[in-house]
Amino acid sequence: MATPKRAWQRMLSGRRLDLLDPTPVDVEIEDIAHGLAFVARWNGQTKGEHAYSVAEHSLLVETLFGRISPKAPAKWRLAALLHDAPEYVIGDMISPVKAAVGPGYGALDDRLAAAVHIRFGLPAAIPVHIKKQIKKADKISAWMEATQIAGFSEIEASKFFGKPDTSIINDLSIVLRTPIETRNAFTERHGQLLGEMQ
Repeated sequence: MATPKRAWQRMLSGRRLDLLDPTPVDVEIEDIAHGLAFVARWNGQTKGEHAYSVAEHSLLVETLFGRISPKAPAKWRLAALLHDAPEYVIGDMISPVKAAVGPGYGALDDRLAAAVHIRFGLPAAIPVHIKKQIKKADKISAWMEATQIAGFSEIEASKFFGKPDTSIINDLSIVLRTPIETRNAFTERHGQLLGEMQ
């Protein structure tokens, strides 16, 4: 009889997260913040002294979402901050790799996202109109990252991500911090948003 393959990961918090059947009780913000702060966007192919992390990207997306939807309640800003939360265990795959992996990647991402959402008082599935606004912020962030730290020209970035409204990004720039600084900023922002949801 074959030994079943391990499908869980032990987190620094001591939680054991089952990737095939994740539950909200095994999700901790400290694990998410730590993991995302050490996962590099763009497969690490960015300029600067530090990798540009998924946690830093998530903070930027939440800021951009707030500018796109200034009247959105804190819960949807929290959804924007957590939009890439599953990557704390599955890493950040660039779009071509996701396409090569196939639909199994999306199903895994959806299961993890649902557990994260429920853990922090959000619906398992975010409403479509909110997801669209978060995706818009995500694409603007990708354009900024592409042109500021990933070596893309504005023309090339605009082809892949669309040209953003300059009034949304006019005073924003990509921030590169140590993983610990980014982890702490992510955790702090998460706490602020949870507080606003009370």
